[in-house]
Amino acid sequence: MSDREFIKLAKIAEQAERYEDMSDYMMQYMNLKETSVADPESRNLLSVAFKNVVGAKRSSWRILSALKDQHKGRESEPVLNDYTEKVVAELKNVCNTVLNLLEDIIKKVPSENTDALVFYQKMKGDYYRYLAEVAKDTERDEVLEKSSAAYESAKTESSKLPPTHPIRLGLALNFSVFYYEIKNEPQKACELAKEAFDDAIAELDKLQEDSYKDSTLIMQLLRDNLTLWTADIHGENDDDGDN
Repeated sequence: MSDREFIKLAKIAEQAERYEDMSDYMMQYMNLKETSVADPESRNLLSVAFKNVVGAKRSSWRILSALKDQHKGRESEPVLNDYTEKVVAELKNVCNTVLNLLEDIIKKVPSENTDALVFYQKMKGDYYRYLAEVAKDTERDEVLEKSSAAYESAKTESSKLPPTHPIRLGLALNFSVFYYEIKNEPQKACELAKEAFDDAIAELDKLQEDSYKDSTLIMQLLRDNLTLWTADIHGENDDDGDN
């Protein structure tokens, strides 16, 4: 099957909301030797596919975690625990599949292709963050460190992009969520979000027309999170927007 056929099938699967099929097609596409992994269309399709697959499992885990709290001490508790572990194992499997793929992809990205490098390093940080949500003890410490390192690498590289670039803004959004939700450092989260928002506002007049919608949407999410976090700096919020 040719590379373009995989792209066509991935788009059809997306329309049919068959995201596991979509992710399979995009994995096969990315593994082709002649594939351009820096192509914006293909990397966005890959991201959408796996974000929907892992998103469904993260949602299930959150619901089951809430149910476990409600059923503590009840006869149903062991069943809920076993089912939650099943979902956690599936979630970890998806994340590790993506992370292994990203290791190979990042090696193929030309060093001068800054937006692709930032995109994939950010994605790497995201999937280690998802693992950190469900991991415990030493395992959590390890994936948390890897998530932070990937985000930091992306942040360093993103300085070569304009402050209004949607990939740079998306990185700032997710990195700040990482600090707020995973590391429990709300002050650092606010600093990251505010810095990105202020830098983008300062150069808003230079915003490219083709990225205006994406950039302003992420800026709105940054501002919304800042408002929530500033108002409740010592609290927890499960509805922080990420990209």
